[in-house]
Amino acid sequence: MEKEKWLFNISPKNNTFNLNLKEVWQYRDLLMLFVKRDVITLYKQTILGPLWYLIQPLFTSLIFTLVFNNVAGIKTGGIPPFLFNLAGITTWNYFKECLVATSDTFKKNEQIFGKVYFPRIIMPMSIIISNLLKFAIQLFILICFYLYYVFFTNSGIRPSEFLFLFPVLIVFMGMLGLGLGMLISSMVTKYRDLTFLVSFGIQLLMYISLVVIPLSLFQKKGVEWLVMYNPMGYIIETARFLLLNEGNISQFGIAYTVIFSVLCLLFGTVIFNKTEKTFIDTI
Repeated sequence: MEKEKWLFNISPKNNTFNLNLKEVWQYRDLLMLFVKRDVITLYKQTILGPLWYLIQPLFTSLIFTLVFNNVAGIKTGGIPPFLFNLAGITTWNYFKECLVATSDTFKKNEQIFGKVYFPRIIMPMSIIISNLLKFAIQLFILICFYLYYVFFTNSGIRPSEFLFLFPVLIVFMGMLGLGLGMLISSMVTKYRDLTFLVSFGIQLLMYISLVVIPLSLFQKKGVEWLVMYNPMGYIIETARFLLLNEGNISQFGIAYTVIFSVLCLLFGTVIFNKTEKTFIDTI
């Protein structure tokens, strides 16, 4: 009897590390649908809609400027405090949104995962892409304020000559958020408390990631070890250097961040692929 030829053969993956980019490309339309869903439905029934993308970093930067710079007296070098905070918050928000959203992938999508087959990694990838659009909107606002300070004030700020490397920095930040998010999401299937820990921990992590407190202050107080092994601290500091020409680029920090981000993505992918085979039994 001639063996039947099937159009598709769905079977468990044997390779634990497999981004399966070929299959992801076949499901690219679904990926774009998830991206569209993430962007539109989040604010579909709100009054201000996408304006919240702009309001959140602006108000946060304003409050941080009043509290940390005006009240606490934290100096930001030659950079206007509001612009200093806005640059840090804009960069930080992309990582935060990627990490928080991807860390709950299995739990939030258990109904879809249990009924329809598609490459599961599409879900966290769609989050990274949709947040990239939000980041672009917030970056536009940062550019507007930057131009204001350049042309209408005597701040004397200017971008670094290495500004063209900023997109590369965003890529590694996305890799870091994706890797950590997939790792945490895999553990959330068994330990639901991690969801609350991530929400609480991400707030604490912000203060040791140089978002509002400059590295010089940590060094002055002798507690630079708090940020020495935090890759996001190096990313925020490098982003400010590229955008505002303020601060320093650490060769150790860059090498450490690149290695940490790549290893985190690899390890997160391995755990994610192993979890997707059995998570439906434990979720």
